[in-house]
Amino acid sequence: MTAIPQRHLGTSGPAVSALGLGCMGMSDLYGPADEVESIATIHAAIDAGVNLLDTGDFYGMGHNELLINQALRDRNRDDVLISVKFGALRDADGGWHGNDARPEAVRNSLAYTLRRLGTDHVDVYRPARLDPAVPIEETVGAIAEEVRKGHVRHIGLSEVGSETLRRAHAVHPIADLQIEYALITRGIEKDILPTARELGIAVTAYGVLSRGLISGHWTASRETKDFRAVSPRFQGENLDHNLSLVESLRGIAADKGVSVAQLAIAWVLSRGEDIVPLVGARRRDRLTEALGALEVTLTDADLAAIESAVPEDAAAGDRYAALQMAHLDSER
Repeated sequence: MTAIPQRHLGTSGPAVSALGLGCMGMSDLYGPADEVESIATIHAAIDAGVNLLDTGDFYGMGHNELLINQALRDRNRDDVLISVKFGALRDADGGWHGNDARPEAVRNSLAYTLRRLGTDHVDVYRPARLDPAVPIEETVGAIAEEVRKGHVRHIGLSEVGSETLRRAHAVHPIADLQIEYALITRGIEKDILPTARELGIAVTAYGVLSRGLISGHWTASRETKDFRAVSPRFQGENLDHNLSLVESLRGIAADKGVSVAQLAIAWVLSRGEDIVPLVGARRRDRLTEALGALEVTLTDADLAAIESAVPEDAAAGDRYAALQMAHLDSER
């Protein structure tokens, strides 16, 4: 396993690779994936020194956890840290029906996760979204009991606001907050990120390429049948505007001899040692490109040029469709 830079998941969490691998797209939401290539990508990530694998028990209705289990069968479990989200309610047609973060759901979901992953513990366990019917203290308290039992090592949260973060942290130390953060998604900078830093909580940033929108690989003519087909940022004039921002980045990237994706990931890496970007590579070539961001150093002049090309709030359209936005405690 190669040595790559490491960062800590807050003051209470473990050391992890400076980039983590988000495995969702290998099972769900981005259309069909090649299972053999997915496993090869997980292996390549581990061989490169990536030790953080992020999943959710509802990705492919358990398929993603089973995939990770298969990928790790010939690997040392102690070489990786597995972060799991739970609570999203699905149906057989792929529909979404809210969230369940009751203490009973914590115990039940974790039991199934441990069996699917083929492990005796989860390194970081977190509710995928705040359950408005359940006080966060009850959810975190139930996970804390699993920490005491040894089934969970650390507690995380996902897409919650500052008030919820404070309430949860008062019950048990929170290692990290998983939340969307990218050049065109910077809302956390106003209040959530400062609160996390005050409490010693790291950020595991997903959507660092905005679901491929700012990867440099998306074009206005590209059609999609996955969930991006209803994403506001991928619609009509919004898409045209957002891709014009990408073209502004392309010149900066070319001057540095890197790809647009590497520039965008490097920008997130530059925001602080307490931020760990999650890259959703489903193929080895995309993983290799993402890992190249670790070699990119952004100077003050580079950062100023990027800020000029893509100012805060420059993106057109919300990051999720209206119904999904309504479920985000982080947007309240």
